[in-house]
Amino acid sequence: MTDHYAVIGNPINHSKSPLIHTEFAKQSGQDLDYITRKIPLDDLAGGLKKLQEEGFKGINITVPFKEQAWQQVSDKSAHAQRAGAINTIIFNDDGTLTGDNTDGMGLCRDLINNHQIELKGKRLLLLGAGGAARGVIEPLLEYQPSSLFIANRTASKANDLCALFADFGNVQGGGYDAIAGSFDVIINATAASLNGEVPPLPDKVISPNGVCYDMMYSNSDTPFITWAKQHGATKAIDGLGMLVEQAAISFRLWRGVRPDTQSVIMLIRQLKAV
Repeated sequence: MTDHYAVIGNPINHSKSPLIHTEFAKQSGQDLDYITRKIPLDDLAGGLKKLQEEGFKGINITVPFKEQAWQQVSDKSAHAQRAGAINTIIFNDDGTLTGDNTDGMGLCRDLINNHQIELKGKRLLLLGAGGAARGVIEPLLEYQPSSLFIANRTASKANDLCALFADFGNVQGGGYDAIAGSFDVIINATAASLNGEVPPLPDKVISPNGVCYDMMYSNSDTPFITWAKQHGATKAIDGLGMLVEQAAISFRLWRGVRPDTQSVIMLIRQLKAV
């Protein structure tokens, strides 16, 4: 019998996740389907209950529900517990929900395995302090950068994250006006690109040979990618690889199979070019 999975969000029609998981299922011979489901902004709990009643086995979660979903799930992985945000839920046969966060591992796999970007000993700048940012801090720090600065419009949210993850490494934070010096890797975890905007950054913020990474993706350069190229980034990378890599980890949690990601990344890049 075909098992059912979905990605939830609002908006959600742009999502590439159904294509990605359909390709994973073809690779591994898994009998499943995967759809998008738009959830009302004010009724996440009702949306989750409906999916469970319809017999779904698991879901992915995207903007703006990652932190809200964390509050709805009692059983969480250790990483998700600390992050305060989840992007993957397993609907268990006994009616309970298990939450995990594969974003950070997906980001690091894309940076290190797909783009050969070294994190150890580097100065990292993370833009944003919402659910997308929360999920990647611990995995980034596990690669032992020399420092991680979290910048956010509301400085107190960045400072709260610094306190939460201080035992993992050298973490500092503040508002965008507190950014000082240049950075080897700059990661945009804000939703600014969805609104055609770029966070307010100093002109000299990118180190020589510096890399910029936008966790968002689109069929053309995001505003942040355009900004990065204009300001001298050696590499300006969108979040498609991260999307595929985190999806592969979710797929393994659900199905016990680790799919190949390179072929799927190449497929979507080709489709974008058409």
